[in-house]
Amino acid sequence: MRLRLLMRRLTISAPRMAVRSALPWPFRWAVLAIVAGFCAAIAMWAFEFGKDIAGLDRGTKEQLQQVRQAYRSLQDQLVVVQGERDQARSVANSADTLLIAEKVAQEKLAELNRQLETDKQRLKDDLGFFERLIPSSGTAGPSIRSLQAELQASSELKWQVLVIQAIKNPTEFSGRLEISFSGLENGKPWTAGLPGGAQSLVVKQYGRFEGVFQVPKGVVIKGVSAKVLEGQSVRAVQAIKL
Repeated sequence: MRLRLLMRRLTISAPRMAVRSALPWPFRWAVLAIVAGFCAAIAMWAFEFGKDIAGLDRGTKEQLQQVRQAYRSLQDQLVVVQGERDQARSVANSADTLLIAEKVAQEKLAELNRQLETDKQRLKDDLGFFERLIPSSGTAGPSIRSLQAELQASSELKWQVLVIQAIKNPTEFSGRLEISFSGLENGKPWTAGLPGGAQSLVVKQYGRFEGVFQVPKGVVIKGVSAKVLEGQSVRAVQAIKL
């Protein structure tokens, strides 16, 4: 029964009926959208107005400004730190280079020191060897132990003289060494000495002296002689034939 009464009210046969003009659905949605936007604008204005009254937005802006300033300060500090880092890295690289150079120099000095020790030991051995060859004559003074001469392929004569003092722990001898050459030039006798004359000679225990003589063209060397002079007196002499 009640269902019939309800259906009657909803149909044309209802006791009261109103006739209204139907609005198109797009227009209705547009009106609803305008109303919703207006309400949203009023709500946003109310929210912003409330924040201004409460002072919340003002504090947020100040904090944002402080954060930006702190960020810029940190950026500046970062640039400074990066510069110091690059400088420290450059200094470290220079220090590494210096350490490597110093290590190489130390290795070279150590190698040179070992070479000098070897040379020193060799000289000691040579000295001991010659000391054993020296006869105990008991007379002081230099003597020519060996005289050698060799003609080179380039018309040069290489000569070498060994002068010793035949006693142990002798006093130093100072004099001159004179080298002379004899031979034939175009079938005639020929003699000559060193271009600079006699050379100075200083001997403690022994001394090696050598040089090169340029043989003149057309000369055939037959012999070489060496003299040890002290002032005008001859202290030792030796000659060889070629």
